[in-house]
Amino acid sequence: MRIVFLGAPGSGKGTQAQRLIERHGIPQISTGDLLRAHVREGTELGRRAKSVMDAGQLVDDATILGMVRARLAEPDAVRGFILDGFPRTIPQAEGLSTMLAEVGKPLDAVILFDVDPALLVKRISGRRSCQDCGRVFNVHTAPVPVPPPCNGQCPAPRLIQRPDDAEETVTKRLGVYEAQTAPLVGFYKERGLLKTVDADASLAEVTARVEAALQRGA
Repeated sequence: MRIVFLGAPGSGKGTQAQRLIERHGIPQISTGDLLRAHVREGTELGRRAKSVMDAGQLVDDATILGMVRARLAEPDAVRGFILDGFPRTIPQAEGLSTMLAEVGKPLDAVILFDVDPALLVKRISGRRSCQDCGRVFNVHTAPVPVPPPCNGQCPAPRLIQRPDDAEETVTKRLGVYEAQTAPLVGFYKERGLLKTVDADASLAEVTARVEAALQRGA
């Protein structure tokens, strides 16, 4: 099972990826995690990326694709993988397609997590995290219960909102997504790989919808 997860920030891609890797025994591959690992370990690709970042520039697609290629060569990716957050642009998608063809691991499906933008703004801007234990709540959908969690560690959780979750910032992030990443929907639809999932539901229901979409693509 070789799949890409597409969707705006807050659409639930990361959460669903975690649920699928437990079910299917395949890794979730995040290019952000790969980039940090290569830089930390001082690999050739990591040194190349660090020099670019130190110059205040974005890491080029060829370097990122090199990291993905290396990751796919590891034993746990033999049965498949979930790419989360990559590709973000049409050139990246074209480069990924070429690279996967070269290693004999073409995509089976691309899952699009479809959620109304207004709901995404509310969902993300409602996030709060506890300063003491780090647990995340949502003032709209999952507020702090009474009594609070954490086994008494946080009798009165001190909740803060991350700067990235402020409503104005979320709106800008969604604008970037629409401009850069949304065109991938047409790219993968033309190739018969796109499966759209209504992600406005419970975690379990969305997981069931993802599984059903993958079965339709089998």
